[in-house]
Amino acid sequence: MNDHDDGTAVLDTEFQALRPRLIGVAYGLLGSLDEAEDVVQDAWLRLRSAAAADGGEEIRDVTGWLVVTVSRLALDVLRSARHRREEYVGQWLPEPILTGPVLTGPVLTGPVLTGPALTGPVLTEAAPDPAERVTLDESLSMAMLVVLESLSPAERTAFVLHDVFGLTFAEVGEAVGRSPAACRQLAARARAHVASRAPRFDVDPSEHRRVVHAFARACLGDDMDALIALLDPDVVFRSDGGGRVRAGRRPVFGAAKVARLLFGIQRFGRFELVPAVVNGWPGLLRYHGDRLVAVLGLTVAEGRVTAVDMVLNPEKLARVTRADETRR
Repeated sequence: MNDHDDGTAVLDTEFQALRPRLIGVAYGLLGSLDEAEDVVQDAWLRLRSAAAADGGEEIRDVTGWLVVTVSRLALDVLRSARHRREEYVGQWLPEPILTGPVLTGPVLTGPVLTGPALTGPVLTEAAPDPAERVTLDESLSMAMLVVLESLSPAERTAFVLHDVFGLTFAEVGEAVGRSPAACRQLAARARAHVASRAPRFDVDPSEHRRVVHAFARACLGDDMDALIALLDPDVVFRSDGGGRVRAGRRPVFGAAKVARLLFGIQRFGRFELVPAVVNGWPGLLRYHGDRLVAVLGLTVAEGRVTAVDMVLNPEKLARVTRADETRR
């Protein structure tokens, strides 16, 4: 192996170690794992090309170079994606990511309308495929990514890179193509917008899990009052079918309306709800038989569900295959 091969091997080792974080950065900017992986792969090819051209001498900080390059590429994709998302059929939700072990076995099988009190089963954990790992900040929940969609591409990039991933404004400026002072202003505007709309993240994970399990049982039961009691009075329900499957075209607000909608959805056929960690927080996978038909991200505050984000678009569910494999 010559010096060039040695250098490439070293770069490849560094890149593979950084890859989960790089995908997390790109996903935070794009909300799409497919697009994030394409961006990261493009950055890797550019790194190899730059290293070959410079003899490896100019790239002293591989981590910084990759993060900035991934951010620049993601920003370009984000700018072009905004037009596509404006033409998207119905509501656009981010592609869900399972960021923790999938729990095998259903919470409940439905529809369940009568019978004794239901208790959760003993569930075993199945480790995720290491190749699918993404280093995702806990703040990048489904609900947070929906909020980020309302920012301009430059504001979103400044906020995600600085406030979520801790880059300096000088580094943000390299990615955005603006001065550090301008990036500081972008981040400040984004922060004010996010603060007024973003979900809270001071919920204890065990409390979040408790509410999610109670939500699953209430959805499959015949007690409308129990479900309404679990929903915040101002709860919002969003669903994304992408025009491929039936889903609401607009958000639904209010506990009573959302509860009626959920009861209506859950009464169509026999299905299972399986707990999983969705974008860093407890959520649910919905199955008809062995087929995954939806991923639910739930936002919880003060013991109640404040947002339900249901992804039904089959294209966005294609990667959520670990649960299918662990249940068979």
